[in-house]
Amino acid sequence: MSELRFNPMLNDWIMVASNRQQRPAMPKGWCPFCPGSGNVPDEGYDVFKYDNDFPVMTQEFSQLSGQSDDFFKAKPMYGKCEVILYHPNHTITLPELPRAHIRKLVDLWTSRFEELASDKEIKYILIFENRGAEAGVTMPHPHGQLYAFNWLPKNIETEIANSKLHYQQTGRCLTCELLAKEQEAGDRMIMENDHFAVYIPFYTAYPYGTYVTAKEHVGCLPDFSSEQKDALADILKRITGTYDSLFNKLFPYMMVMHQVPVNTEDAGDYYHFHIEFYPPLRADGVQYFRASCETGAGAYCNATQPEEKAQDLRDAYESFLAKGEVE
Repeated sequence: MSELRFNPMLNDWIMVASNRQQRPAMPKGWCPFCPGSGNVPDEGYDVFKYDNDFPVMTQEFSQLSGQSDDFFKAKPMYGKCEVILYHPNHTITLPELPRAHIRKLVDLWTSRFEELASDKEIKYILIFENRGAEAGVTMPHPHGQLYAFNWLPKNIETEIANSKLHYQQTGRCLTCELLAKEQEAGDRMIMENDHFAVYIPFYTAYPYGTYVTAKEHVGCLPDFSSEQKDALADILKRITGTYDSLFNKLFPYMMVMHQVPVNTEDAGDYYHFHIEFYPPLRADGVQYFRASCETGAGAYCNATQPEEKAQDLRDAYESFLAKGEVE
């Protein structure tokens, strides 16, 4: 059974997908994403789109459980869940990939966005990656995921609404202005290339949480030029390599792309492509937990100073560059 259930306290829809409980434990030493598994091309691949075996939603409207009424509201769920495989090598990591290979990943993300946007039921396409056991990953093979929703998830809806309000009040894009202010301040900036900048936001709730922001005002991957796609591949290699250089080991994170919605209100004037990293560490071996205050009240408390963490990342970036692995 899968359906959306309405939370009237938060004016939000919650996905209920009991079929996810049927996911089997993987046999030790076996990976469904490796060539020879029977699930991907045996001859290997560069990057590959893999339909989730146990999706939260599919491109057929789900059947309701029959428990909804005028108060307990439910509606069918519709969408798509895909796994995006980065490389056939089971142990390679994103920063270890050549920039030319990461560009292939950017192209795959773009083509999947374009195809799913052609489905008029789809309203938002979320591209993301969970990395490391601290982020809940059970399959280490390098991969990310893509969820296509037929509604706007609450965080995205809130971001877009506030961006629209800022645009109406000032005539400026909120993300463009945020980047300009961070560049002016300087002490939270980490790195830049011709088309992207990376910084720790003034207000971050996550120690070592960064934004990767397009310097030009663009809304989504299909709007990128070829040069911008190359630059995105470059900056992703640099920031993930920097994270791994911070404590000289695989650094866990959640990475989420924020893009304009599709098949709904055109937000292109006031919403702006960026990537947010949410690392679940606040120090080497010290996990950051969303505890009662954060989870229950939504009152986040960053127990670290963003400016100090930005300096840590700038030092780690220099260490990464010294390894000569940028090419």
